Amino acid sequence: MYSHPFSTILPLAAWAVLTSCPVQVGFADASENWPQWRGPTADGIASPSAKPPLKWDVKNNVKWIVSLPGEGTATPIVWGDQIFVASAEKTSRKSPAPVNNDERAKTTPDEFFYRFLVTSFDRDSGKQKWQKMATEQVPHEGKHETNTYAAGSPITDGERLIVSFGSRGFFCYSLNGDFIWQVDLGDMRTRFGWGEAVTPVLAGDLLIINWDQEESSFITALDKRTGKQVWKVDRPDEVTSWNTPLVTLFNGKSIVVVNGTNRSRAYDAKTGEQLWACGGQTTNAIPSPLRFEDTAICMSGYRAACVNAIPLDSKGDITDKGLLKWSLNKGTPYVPSPILSGNRLFFTAGNQDILSCVDARTGKVLFDPKRLTGVGSLYSSAVVANGHLYFTGREGTTVVLKDNENLDVVSVNSLQDAIDASPVAVGNQLFLRSWTKLYCLQE
Repeated sequence: MYSHPFSTILPLAAWAVLTSCPVQVGFADASENWPQWRGPTADGIASPSAKPPLKWDVKNNVKWIVSLPGEGTATPIVWGDQIFVASAEKTSRKSPAPVNNDERAKTTPDEFFYRFLVTSFDRDSGKQKWQKMATEQVPHEGKHETNTYAAGSPITDGERLIVSFGSRGFFCYSLNGDFIWQVDLGDMRTRFGWGEAVTPVLAGDLLIINWDQEESSFITALDKRTGKQVWKVDRPDEVTSWNTPLVTLFNGKSIVVVNGTNRSRAYDAKTGEQLWACGGQTTNAIPSPLRFEDTAICMSGYRAACVNAIPLDSKGDITDKGLLKWSLNKGTPYVPSPILSGNRLFFTAGNQDILSCVDARTGKVLFDPKRLTGVGSLYSSAVVANGHLYFTGREGTTVVLKDNENLDVVSVNSLQDAIDASPVAVGNQLFLRSWTKLYCLQE
């Protein structure tokens, strides 16, 4: 798609080509919003009209800050004049603690009830427009100390808002907060009780949910209008993965690409039929797939490293058959997902602030790894907007780089707050969600 390895600002026409690849949520103005985790094209690339601020701190270029009920790490989404946030708030009511016999678990089950909340805020003022309690429950298992009970991001098609609380259920509302339906898929059993982060995606009228756990994993499609199951496919050899699927249109067919510890796989979005599979990923395959041209790029980086560029027209299991476009085994992320700018593929090593860049077409390394000074460790995934890259660290520092050959540092911006959600860039605003607050940044 791009011939020069150091493309800078994504041209408007090229962005239009790029947005024809992922399946959109179905509304012409989706590109001017942030309807799902990772934005309008599900890859962290903001609309060409987005011009978020380049510099800020706790006193400058902060339009508003609101305190959120409870805590959460789910990335907010934006539609029109609303921004939607999921959170989990502990109550004072106690319940007998569930039993957890896994001695390796680094967590203990919670004995408190939690209120699972979705809140709508006005984008301009930060004032609450409405709030709904989806459910109140005692979590059936614990969570990692770096996880929360509200880690899955919402999604909207411009008419419906679908909120994921994983084992607590999936809840559908109108954009005014009117309840439409809810679905319970059961209790998930995660690796070492580290908790959940189930973020659904839309493929036309279907809501796709990847339910990878320690046993009886599956992927399913629900009718977004009713919540009724359309298809379900078992993934018996997959374990907990925490990744979000990619929905993309290829040769006239909507397909779902899902990362996984055992295999990366593609499914027919309409029927659930498995189209291809490719092994090679590491344990805890968290980063979500990206599309570049006619390849799906899948990577993982827990205690090892893997990037596979898989042809979208693959058929069957292509593991070790020499059919990949390219592959790498160094410097890949554990939690953050990669990002594309032109044909440059950026990713960080593990959860560290070490940035790598390769040509997405060939896998060729474009420059030596460089440190994102000031960021520290990362869980959030980067954003590209208005010729700049935004990387946000876990302590609330965002490094902004110029999207040029040298990746010049434009600013290092600190909010001194715990941030694991990914940045959201819409219009002239940048939204950052910490565990307990929502920041609107604007020049």
